[in-house]
Amino acid sequence: MVSLAKRSLAEFIGTFFLVFFGAGAAVITLMISAGQIPPNSFNIGIGTLGGFADWLAIGLAFGLAIMASIYAFGRISGCHINPAVTIGLWSIKKFPSRDVGPYIIAQIAGASVASILFAIIVGMNAVTIGGLGATAPFPGIGYVPAIIAEALGTFLLMITIMGVAVDRRAPPGFAGLIIGLTVAGIITTLGNITGASLNPARTFGPYLGDLIFGGANLWYYFPIYVIGPIIGAVAAAFTYNYLYSELGT
Repeated sequence: MVSLAKRSLAEFIGTFFLVFFGAGAAVITLMISAGQIPPNSFNIGIGTLGGFADWLAIGLAFGLAIMASIYAFGRISGCHINPAVTIGLWSIKKFPSRDVGPYIIAQIAGASVASILFAIIVGMNAVTIGGLGATAPFPGIGYVPAIIAEALGTFLLMITIMGVAVDRRAPPGFAGLIIGLTVAGIITTLGNITGASLNPARTFGPYLGDLIFGGANLWYYFPIYVIGPIIGAVAAAFTYNYLYSELGT
């Protein structure tokens, strides 16, 4: 077992990559499209495919960052890089209680440092135009539907993690690729609904960065990105265990 300090550092770095390159892609998309008039308030995109192509690109940025982190740090910390995943594994006794707090602190810290550093590197346009990639429900999406959407997206993510990374019967070597592509697909669909966070730390980092640099105050929406992902992750973990209970562990 690698020391908790090293595992926490791996979680910090992995979550940093997730937010810097994933949420950063959303910032760059908004900065590129700044000044253009979208056909409607639901469309933030540019180009012939509009927002769909942009969300696909953003999803791939997140997916590739996650894939790289899993292959780099998976053998060290398990590469949760998501408090909901940590809590989901803890809920089915696949992760020790004593390590939950340090992991979540490291994840939140990594996300926060990523957002702050991105703002310093790119400048204030990253805050005023890109909002540091902060997530919020899109026009017409209510608070409860947003929680449900986040829960469903995280359910798919977590049950995939259970199948390709946690389950010892899974074929080795594919976890990073499959999990990364799963996240990319989820973001392509849910991006224009809730921003497709699936991860409390991923939302916390940009929210904190916006607060520090005077950006939009979106903290009212933060519970969406805590409640939804945790419900989805815990439900997926228990569902997977139930479905496979007759096969043993």
